[in-house]
Amino acid sequence: QAQLVESGGGSVQAGGSLRLSCVASGSNNYCMAWFRQAPGKEREGVAAIFSDGSTTYADSVKGRFTISEDNAKNTLYLQMDNLKPDDQAMYYCAAREGYTSNWGRAPRPNDFVYWGQGTQVTVSS
Repeated sequence: QAQLVESGGGSVQAGGSLRLSCVASGSNNYCMAWFRQAPGKEREGVAAIFSDGSTTYADSVKGRFTISEDNAKNTLYLQMDNLKPDDQAMYYCAAREGYTSNWGRAPRPNDFVYWGQGTQVTVSS
């Protein structure tokens, strides 16, 4: 069973950058993703990285966010550049076990089994 711990959230002005990290324990055979949820809104898939290293992104973050992983450190990253007030949300790391091929779409909450506790990102205009 995976345990996921996010870090790196904080407050930033619009146009700024943040890098989120998620350390995974329990296995090293995961497909992982980032989600976000703003108050009153549904949880939204932001980006995923698949077993072959390929990635997918939500249209709203393409060109601004980059998902990556360091398998040696069992750590997932989300580099967020040119942040906008609409990016403000709680950001969650998620994982699923086993080989996963690229879906060709942004991740959906039902695709994943394991979740972290979240890290808050606040963007001021």
